[in-house]
Amino acid sequence: MKIMSLKLKMHMKSVSIINNNIERLILNIIFGSLGILALFYILILGNMVSDIVQRRSLETDARALSGEVRNLELTYLSMSSNVDLPLSYSLGFRETRATFATRKTLGLKSSNSIKILPNDI
Repeated sequence: MKIMSLKLKMHMKSVSIINNNIERLILNIIFGSLGILALFYILILGNMVSDIVQRRSLETDARALSGEVRNLELTYLSMSSNVDLPLSYSLGFRETRATFATRKTLGLKSSNSIKILPNDI
């Protein structure tokens, strides 16, 4: 029995169903693709971290600008309450007389069918 099992073992080593070179090639392809995927993962993760850091710095800048806008709005409101006619005269402004553009009516002037009222504007 022992002799038969040794013969079978020797026979199986000499007759291989899958060539050893093909196994190594498949293993190298798997490891290579795993390495490429790991590099892509590290690249994407690094981009996400840099985007988060950049977003935080932009949020602090936005908060600072929001405070500055708030202060400018308060200054504008306090200055707009002081604006009156004598101040505008002292700054060189003067009152103008308003003139409006008018046009003629575009309808047909027939006495029996259509009556067109003059434009009051």
